[in-house]
Amino acid sequence: MSDFKLADRLSTLPPYLFAAIDKAKAEVAAQGMDIISLGIGDPDLPTPDFIIDALYEGAKKSVNHQYPSYVGMMSYRQAVADWYKQRFNVDLNAETEVVSLIGSKEGIAHFPLAYINPGDLALIATPNYPVYGIATSFAGGEVEYLPLLEENDFLVDLDAISDDTWAKAKMIFVCYPNNPTAATATKDFYDRLIEKAKEFNVIVVSDAAYTEIYYDPSNKPISILECEGAKDVCIEFHSLSKTYNMTGWRIGMAVGNKDLIAGLGKIKENVDSGIFQAVQEAGIAALQKGEPYAEKFRAIYKERRDVVSAALTKVGIKHRVPDAAFYMWCNTPEGYTSSEFVTNVLKQTGVVLTPGQGFGAPGEGYFRISLTVNNDLLEEAVSRISKL
Repeated sequence: MSDFKLADRLSTLPPYLFAAIDKAKAEVAAQGMDIISLGIGDPDLPTPDFIIDALYEGAKKSVNHQYPSYVGMMSYRQAVADWYKQRFNVDLNAETEVVSLIGSKEGIAHFPLAYINPGDLALIATPNYPVYGIATSFAGGEVEYLPLLEENDFLVDLDAISDDTWAKAKMIFVCYPNNPTAATATKDFYDRLIEKAKEFNVIVVSDAAYTEIYYDPSNKPISILECEGAKDVCIEFHSLSKTYNMTGWRIGMAVGNKDLIAGLGKIKENVDSGIFQAVQEAGIAALQKGEPYAEKFRAIYKERRDVVSAALTKVGIKHRVPDAAFYMWCNTPEGYTSSEFVTNVLKQTGVVLTPGQGFGAPGEGYFRISLTVNNDLLEEAVSRISKL
Protein backbone atom coordinates (compact mmCIF):
# COMPACT_ATOMS: atom_id res chain seq x y z
CA MET A 1 0.00 0.00 0.00
CA SER A 2 1.38 3.39 -0.98
CA ASP A 3 1.96 5.97 1.71
CA PHE A 4 1.28 9.46 0.42
CA LYS A 5 2.42 12.25 2.72
CA LEU A 6 0.32 15.37 2.82
CA ALA A 7 1.95 18.65 1.91
CA ASP A 8 3.33 20.45 4.95
CA ARG A 9 0.70 23.17 4.58
CA LEU A 10 -1.98 20.54 5.27
CA SER A 11 -0.18 18.29 7.71
CA THR A 12 0.35 21.20 10.10
CA LEU A 13 -3.19 22.53 9.71
CA PRO A 14 -5.43 22.39 12.81
CA PRO A 15 -8.82 20.73 12.39
CA TYR A 16 -11.27 23.09 10.72
CA LEU A 17 -13.58 24.27 13.50
CA PHE A 18 -16.92 23.65 11.85
CA ALA A 19 -15.89 20.30 10.37
CA ALA A 20 -14.90 19.20 13.88
CA ILE A 21 -18.29 20.34 15.19
CA ASP A 22 -20.09 18.34 12.49
CA LYS A 23 -18.07 15.24 13.41
CA ALA A 24 -18.85 15.55 17.12
CA LYS A 25 -22.51 16.15 16.36
CA ALA A 26 -22.68 13.03 14.20
CA GLU A 27 -21.06 10.92 16.93
CA VAL A 28 -23.60 12.01 19.54
CA ALA A 29 -26.51 11.60 17.12
CA ALA A 30 -25.36 8.03 16.40
CA GLN A 31 -25.91 7.28 20.09
CA GLY A 32 -29.58 8.20 19.71
CA MET A 33 -29.41 11.70 21.20
CA ASP A 34 -31.88 14.25 19.81
CA ILE A 35 -29.70 17.03 18.39
CA ILE A 36 -30.41 20.76 18.41
CA SER A 37 -27.67 22.43 16.40
CA LEU A 38 -26.82 26.01 17.35
CA GLY A 39 -23.26 25.68 16.15
CA ILE A 40 -22.95 26.82 12.54
CA GLY A 41 -24.32 30.08 11.14
CA ASP A 42 -26.44 28.52 8.41
CA PRO A 43 -29.87 30.18 8.11
CA ASP A 44 -32.79 27.78 8.41
CA LEU A 45 -35.21 30.11 6.63
CA PRO A 46 -35.93 29.28 2.98
CA THR A 47 -34.60 31.24 0.03
CA PRO A 48 -37.44 33.48 -1.22
CA ASP A 49 -39.46 32.05 -4.10
CA PHE A 50 -38.75 34.97 -6.46
CA ILE A 51 -35.04 34.15 -6.30
CA ILE A 52 -35.70 30.49 -7.03
CA ASP A 53 -37.94 31.54 -9.95
CA ALA A 54 -35.12 33.70 -11.34
CA LEU A 55 -32.77 30.73 -11.14
CA TYR A 56 -35.29 28.54 -12.97
CA GLU A 57 -35.73 31.06 -15.77
CA GLY A 58 -31.98 31.56 -16.03
CA ALA A 59 -31.33 27.83 -16.14
CA LYS A 60 -33.58 27.51 -19.21
CA LYS A 61 -31.34 29.85 -21.23
CA SER A 62 -28.84 27.87 -23.27
CA VAL A 63 -26.33 30.73 -23.20
CA ASN A 64 -26.06 30.25 -19.45
CA HIS A 65 -24.86 26.67 -19.90
CA GLN A 66 -21.47 27.79 -21.22
CA TYR A 67 -18.44 28.94 -19.25
CA PRO A 68 -19.24 32.17 -17.41
CA SER A 69 -16.93 35.14 -17.02
CA TYR A 70 -14.19 34.63 -14.44
CA VAL A 71 -15.00 37.94 -12.76
CA GLY A 72 -18.78 37.80 -13.19
CA MET A 73 -21.42 38.97 -15.62
CA MET A 74 -21.40 42.73 -16.05
CA SER A 75 -25.12 42.77 -15.21
CA TYR A 76 -24.41 41.07 -11.87
CA ARG A 77 -21.50 43.37 -11.07
CA GLN A 78 -23.65 46.38 -11.95
CA ALA A 79 -26.39 45.09 -9.63
CA VAL A 80 -23.78 44.87 -6.85
CA ALA A 81 -22.64 48.44 -7.58
CA ASP A 82 -26.24 49.67 -7.60
CA TRP A 83 -26.94 47.89 -4.30
CA TYR A 84 -23.86 49.44 -2.65
CA LYS A 85 -25.01 52.86 -3.84
CA GLN A 86 -28.53 52.35 -2.51
CA ARG A 87 -27.48 50.74 0.79
CA PHE A 88 -24.27 52.56 1.70
CA ASN A 89 -24.19 55.54 -0.73
CA VAL A 90 -20.90 54.16 -2.06
CA ASP A 91 -20.06 54.71 -5.72
CA LEU A 92 -18.45 51.71 -7.42
CA ASN A 93 -17.28 51.20 -10.98
CA ALA A 94 -18.87 47.86 -11.84
CA GLU A 95 -16.16 47.06 -14.37
CA THR A 96 -13.09 47.70 -12.23
CA GLU A 97 -14.21 47.81 -8.58
CA VAL A 98 -16.47 44.74 -8.36
CA VAL A 99 -15.70 41.03 -8.80
CA SER A 100 -18.10 38.13 -8.32
CA LEU A 101 -17.25 35.36 -5.87
CA ILE A 102 -18.31 31.75 -5.37
CA GLY A 103 -19.33 32.85 -1.90
CA SER A 104 -17.28 35.30 0.16
CA LYS A 105 -15.32 32.41 1.73
CA GLU A 106 -13.83 31.58 -1.68
CA GLY A 107 -12.74 35.17 -2.23
CA ILE A 108 -11.27 35.56 1.24
CA ALA A 109 -9.40 32.28 0.88
CA HIS A 110 -7.93 33.27 -2.48
CA PHE A 111 -7.11 36.91 -1.76
CA PRO A 112 -3.85 36.34 0.18
CA LEU A 113 -2.50 34.38 -2.81
CA ALA A 114 -2.59 37.62 -4.78
CA TYR A 115 -0.62 39.74 -2.29
CA ILE A 116 1.10 37.63 0.37
CA ASN A 117 4.61 36.40 -0.35
CA PRO A 118 6.36 33.86 1.90
CA GLY A 119 7.22 35.59 5.14
CA ASP A 120 4.83 38.53 4.67
CA LEU A 121 2.83 39.49 7.74
CA ALA A 122 -0.96 39.61 8.02
CA LEU A 123 -2.65 41.09 11.08
CA ILE A 124 -5.88 39.34 12.05
CA ALA A 125 -8.41 40.59 14.57
CA THR A 126 -9.40 37.64 16.76
CA PRO A 127 -11.66 35.86 17.73
CA ASN A 128 -12.14 35.40 14.02
CA TYR A 129 -13.48 33.38 11.15
CA PRO A 130 -10.74 30.73 10.77
CA VAL A 131 -10.29 31.18 7.02
CA TYR A 132 -8.30 34.42 7.38
CA GLY A 133 -5.35 32.74 9.06
CA ILE A 134 -5.56 29.52 7.07
CA ALA A 135 -5.54 31.40 3.76
CA THR A 136 -2.56 33.50 4.88
CA SER A 137 -0.65 30.37 5.88
CA PHE A 138 -1.43 28.66 2.56
CA ALA A 139 0.17 31.65 0.83
CA GLY A 140 3.29 31.26 2.99
CA GLY A 141 2.57 34.30 5.11
CA GLU A 142 2.99 34.89 8.82
CA VAL A 143 0.12 35.87 11.13
CA GLU A 144 -0.03 38.15 14.16
CA TYR A 145 -3.34 38.06 15.99
CA LEU A 146 -4.88 41.21 17.44
CA PRO A 147 -7.09 40.45 20.46
CA LEU A 148 -10.69 41.66 20.45
CA LEU A 149 -11.57 42.27 24.09
CA GLU A 150 -14.88 42.90 25.79
CA GLU A 151 -13.56 46.03 27.51
CA ASN A 152 -12.90 47.52 24.04
CA ASP A 153 -16.35 46.53 22.72
CA PHE A 154 -14.53 43.88 20.67
CA LEU A 155 -12.93 46.53 18.43
CA VAL A 156 -9.27 46.30 17.50
CA ASP A 157 -7.15 48.43 19.83
CA LEU A 158 -5.32 50.29 17.08
CA ASP A 159 -3.15 52.16 19.59
CA ALA A 160 -1.79 48.83 20.88
CA ILE A 161 -0.26 47.98 17.48
CA SER A 162 3.31 49.25 17.36
CA ASP A 163 4.63 51.24 14.43
CA ASP A 164 7.14 48.45 13.90
CA THR A 165 4.30 45.95 13.49
CA TRP A 166 2.42 48.25 11.13
CA ALA A 167 5.58 48.68 9.08
CA LYS A 168 5.98 44.91 8.72
CA ALA A 169 2.35 44.20 7.91
CA LYS A 170 1.10 43.57 4.38
CA MET A 171 -2.60 43.40 5.26
CA ILE A 172 -5.03 43.50 8.17
CA PHE A 173 -8.27 41.48 8.40
CA VAL A 174 -11.29 42.89 10.20
CA CYS A 175 -14.89 41.65 10.35
CA TYR A 176 -17.82 43.85 11.38
CA PRO A 177 -20.53 43.05 12.28
CA ASN A 178 -18.22 40.57 13.88
CA ASN A 179 -18.30 36.83 13.72
CA PRO A 180 -18.33 35.48 16.42
CA THR A 181 -18.87 38.35 18.90
CA ALA A 182 -21.57 40.21 16.91
CA ALA A 183 -19.85 43.54 17.71
CA THR A 184 -20.28 46.41 15.26
CA ALA A 185 -17.75 49.00 14.12
CA THR A 186 -18.07 52.76 14.34
CA LYS A 187 -17.17 55.27 11.66
CA ASP A 188 -14.49 56.67 13.94
CA PHE A 189 -12.88 53.23 14.21
CA TYR A 190 -12.87 52.78 10.44
CA ASP A 191 -11.50 56.31 9.90
CA ARG A 192 -8.60 55.61 12.24
CA LEU A 193 -7.96 52.21 10.66
CA ILE A 194 -7.84 53.75 7.18
CA GLU A 195 -5.49 56.47 8.40
CA LYS A 196 -3.07 53.89 9.82
CA ALA A 197 -3.31 51.69 6.73
CA LYS A 198 -2.53 54.60 4.44
CA GLU A 199 0.38 55.72 6.62
CA PHE A 200 2.02 52.28 6.47
CA ASN A 201 0.76 51.06 3.08
CA VAL A 202 -1.27 48.18 4.56
CA ILE A 203 -4.16 46.50 2.76
CA VAL A 204 -7.40 46.51 4.76
CA VAL A 205 -9.48 43.37 4.22
CA SER A 206 -13.02 43.96 5.45
CA ASP A 207 -15.38 41.01 5.87
CA ALA A 208 -18.85 42.59 5.88
CA ALA A 209 -21.05 39.53 5.35
CA TYR A 210 -23.40 40.38 8.23
CA THR A 211 -24.21 44.05 7.58
CA GLU A 212 -27.81 43.24 6.64
CA ILE A 213 -28.60 41.32 9.82
CA TYR A 214 -29.37 44.23 12.18
CA TYR A 215 -32.09 45.02 14.70
CA ASP A 216 -32.40 48.81 14.83
CA PRO A 217 -33.15 50.46 11.45
CA SER A 218 -31.89 53.77 12.83
CA ASN A 219 -28.49 52.23 13.57
CA LYS A 220 -27.59 50.13 10.53
CA PRO A 221 -24.06 48.71 10.31
CA ILE A 222 -21.85 50.68 7.96
CA SER A 223 -19.44 49.67 5.23
CA ILE A 224 -15.83 50.76 5.59
CA LEU A 225 -16.14 52.06 2.03
CA GLU A 226 -18.40 54.84 3.31
CA CYS A 227 -15.34 56.40 4.92
CA GLU A 228 -13.08 58.88 3.16
CA GLY A 229 -9.97 57.31 1.66
CA ALA A 230 -11.19 53.72 2.05
CA LYS A 231 -10.84 52.92 -1.64
CA ASP A 232 -7.14 53.78 -1.44
CA VAL A 233 -6.42 50.78 0.80
CA CYS A 234 -9.48 48.57 1.18
CA ILE A 235 -11.16 45.54 -0.34
CA GLU A 236 -14.49 44.49 1.17
CA PHE A 237 -16.03 41.04 0.97
CA HIS A 238 -19.78 40.56 1.05
CA SER A 239 -22.22 37.79 0.35
CA LEU A 240 -25.82 37.03 -0.50
CA SER A 241 -25.72 34.03 1.85
CA LYS A 242 -26.91 35.58 5.11
CA THR A 243 -28.99 38.43 3.71
CA TYR A 244 -31.23 36.33 1.46
CA ASN A 245 -30.75 32.83 2.94
CA MET A 246 -28.59 31.69 0.03
CA THR A 247 -25.73 29.93 1.81
CA GLY A 248 -25.85 26.92 -0.51
CA TRP A 249 -26.01 29.01 -3.67
CA ARG A 250 -22.37 30.14 -3.34
CA ILE A 251 -22.56 33.69 -4.60
CA GLY A 252 -20.92 36.79 -3.21
CA MET A 253 -18.79 39.76 -4.18
CA ALA A 254 -15.65 41.71 -3.43
CA VAL A 255 -15.60 45.45 -3.94
CA GLY A 256 -13.24 48.36 -3.42
CA ASN A 257 -9.76 49.36 -4.58
CA LYS A 258 -9.49 48.54 -8.29
CA ASP A 259 -5.94 47.20 -8.05
CA LEU A 260 -6.89 44.84 -5.21
CA ILE A 261 -9.95 43.70 -7.16
CA ALA A 262 -7.76 43.09 -10.23
CA GLY A 263 -5.28 41.10 -8.14
CA LEU A 264 -8.02 38.85 -6.82
CA GLY A 265 -9.43 38.55 -10.33
CA LYS A 266 -6.05 37.34 -11.59
CA ILE A 267 -6.11 34.49 -9.06
CA LYS A 268 -9.67 33.60 -10.03
CA GLU A 269 -8.75 33.42 -13.70
CA ASN A 270 -6.40 30.58 -12.84
CA VAL A 271 -8.31 28.62 -10.22
CA ASP A 272 -12.02 28.76 -11.05
CA SER A 273 -14.36 29.29 -13.98
CA GLY A 274 -16.84 31.68 -12.42
CA ILE A 275 -20.39 31.34 -11.12
CA PHE A 276 -23.13 29.59 -13.12
CA GLN A 277 -24.82 32.49 -14.89
CA ALA A 278 -28.31 31.39 -13.84
CA VAL A 279 -27.18 31.75 -10.22
CA GLN A 280 -25.87 35.21 -11.06
CA GLU A 281 -29.26 36.12 -12.53
CA ALA A 282 -30.89 34.92 -9.32
CA GLY A 283 -28.38 37.08 -7.43
CA ILE A 284 -29.39 40.10 -9.48
CA ALA A 285 -33.03 39.47 -8.55
CA ALA A 286 -32.07 39.20 -4.88
CA LEU A 287 -30.12 42.46 -4.91
CA GLN A 288 -32.81 44.34 -6.80
CA LYS A 289 -35.96 43.05 -5.09
CA GLY A 290 -34.86 41.36 -1.89
CA GLU A 291 -35.02 44.13 0.72
CA PRO A 292 -38.63 43.50 1.86
CA TYR A 293 -37.71 39.86 2.45
CA ALA A 294 -34.51 40.78 4.28
CA GLU A 295 -36.59 43.02 6.54
CA LYS A 296 -38.84 40.06 7.42
CA PHE A 297 -35.82 37.88 8.15
CA ARG A 298 -34.40 40.53 10.48
CA ALA A 299 -37.66 40.62 12.41
CA ILE A 300 -37.51 36.84 12.87
CA TYR A 301 -33.91 36.96 14.08
CA LYS A 302 -34.73 39.81 16.44
CA GLU A 303 -37.53 37.76 18.00
CA ARG A 304 -35.16 34.80 18.34
CA ARG A 305 -32.47 37.00 19.87
CA ASP A 306 -34.91 38.27 22.48
CA VAL A 307 -36.19 34.77 23.26
CA VAL A 308 -32.67 33.43 23.82
CA SER A 309 -31.56 36.50 25.79
CA ALA A 310 -34.52 36.14 28.17
CA ALA A 311 -33.88 32.41 28.57
CA LEU A 312 -30.16 32.89 29.21
CA THR A 313 -30.85 35.63 31.73
CA LYS A 314 -33.31 33.37 33.53
CA VAL A 315 -30.69 30.63 33.96
CA GLY A 316 -27.93 33.07 34.88
CA ILE A 317 -25.70 32.87 31.81
CA LYS A 318 -24.08 36.21 31.07
CA HIS A 319 -24.21 37.16 27.39
CA ARG A 320 -23.95 39.98 24.91
CA VAL A 321 -27.23 41.15 23.35
CA PRO A 322 -26.25 41.82 19.74
CA ASP A 323 -27.20 44.83 17.63
CA ALA A 324 -26.34 42.88 14.49
CA ALA A 325 -25.54 39.39 13.18
CA PHE A 326 -27.46 36.29 14.28
CA TYR A 327 -25.05 35.19 17.00
CA MET A 328 -25.15 35.35 20.79
CA TRP A 329 -21.70 35.62 22.41
CA CYS A 330 -22.03 34.12 25.88
CA ASN A 331 -19.78 33.80 28.91
CA THR A 332 -18.87 30.24 29.84
CA PRO A 333 -20.08 29.32 33.36
CA GLU A 334 -17.41 29.29 36.05
CA GLY A 335 -15.44 26.10 36.44
CA TYR A 336 -15.36 25.25 32.74
CA THR A 337 -13.12 26.03 29.82
CA SER A 338 -15.00 26.82 26.62
CA SER A 339 -14.30 23.38 25.18
CA GLU A 340 -15.22 21.58 28.40
CA PHE A 341 -18.54 23.36 28.64
CA VAL A 342 -19.51 22.89 25.00
CA THR A 343 -18.47 19.22 25.04
CA ASN A 344 -20.40 18.60 28.25
CA VAL A 345 -23.50 20.31 26.84
CA LEU A 346 -23.35 18.27 23.63
CA LYS A 347 -22.86 14.90 25.32
CA GLN A 348 -25.48 15.43 28.01
CA THR A 349 -28.15 17.43 26.19
CA GLY A 350 -27.57 17.07 22.45
CA VAL A 351 -27.30 20.85 22.05
CA VAL A 352 -24.50 21.92 19.69
CA LEU A 353 -22.70 25.13 20.67
CA THR A 354 -19.45 26.60 19.37
CA PRO A 355 -16.53 27.00 21.81
CA GLY A 356 -15.16 30.51 21.84
CA GLN A 357 -11.51 29.49 21.77
CA GLY A 358 -12.16 27.74 18.46
CA PHE A 359 -12.19 31.22 16.94
CA GLY A 360 -8.89 32.18 18.59
CA ALA A 361 -7.30 32.44 22.02
CA PRO A 362 -9.24 35.54 23.18
CA GLY A 363 -12.41 33.51 22.69
CA GLU A 364 -11.57 31.36 25.71
CA GLY A 365 -14.23 31.88 28.35
CA TYR A 366 -17.02 32.30 25.81
CA PHE A 367 -19.28 30.21 23.62
CA ARG A 368 -21.39 31.14 20.60
CA ILE A 369 -25.05 30.43 19.90
CA SER A 370 -26.38 30.70 16.34
CA LEU A 371 -29.96 31.93 16.06
CA THR A 372 -30.62 29.68 13.09
CA VAL A 373 -33.40 27.47 14.45
CA ASN A 374 -36.96 28.37 15.44
CA ASN A 375 -38.05 29.81 18.79
CA ASP A 376 -39.34 26.50 20.18
CA LEU A 377 -36.00 24.80 19.55
CA LEU A 378 -34.08 27.75 20.97
CA GLU A 379 -36.13 27.69 24.17
CA GLU A 380 -35.77 23.91 24.40
CA ALA A 381 -32.00 24.20 23.92
CA VAL A 382 -31.57 26.71 26.74
CA SER A 383 -33.90 24.66 28.94
CA ARG A 384 -31.73 21.59 28.44
CA ILE A 385 -28.58 23.56 29.20
CA SER A 386 -30.11 24.97 32.40
CA LYS A 387 -30.61 21.46 33.80
CA LEU A 388 -26.93 20.55 33.72
